[in-house]
Amino acid sequence: MVGFLRKHKALSGMVSAIILTALWYLFRPEKLFINERVNEAAPVAAVGQAHPIYTGRLHGELHEVSGRATILRQTDGTLILRLSDFHTTIDPDLHVVLALADDPALKSTSPGKGLASVDVGALKGNVDDQSYSIPANTDPARYNTVAIYSERSQAVFGAASLQPF
Repeated sequence: MVGFLRKHKALSGMVSAIILTALWYLFRPEKLFINERVNEAAPVAAVGQAHPIYTGRLHGELHEVSGRATILRQTDGTLILRLSDFHTTIDPDLHVVLALADDPALKSTSPGKGLASVDVGALKGNVDDQSYSIPANTDPARYNTVAIYSERSQAVFGAASLQPF
């Protein structure tokens, strides 16, 4: 094997470059060090402000997560999830989900536990205010926990238990 590599240095170099490029593309290590800032304005309904119906503080056990999660009802009845003063450690595959409060995966300290949840979208950024549309027919009284969830490792980065406003 070593003899083959010495004999075909150019081929070995090209194969190594292709493998390293593929690994970089799959794991994107630079994203671990770059904050993705999002600063969306709060949603405003056509006639007036959206009204908060549930809220809770975000916190993380194993990862740094902070901020406030609020579910707002717009005048047309649609629901918006608002993350404000939000901050978390960066991960390339984080999602914002609504989960059942009694789901054991929320309290697990080890990854690999699937979370029964309603996905409201990929995390837009790891810092600042952002809003997400909640799918129609989602009952926020039932899915009363907001979680920042890694699809790749199936780990909960942080969560907020929502209380009526």
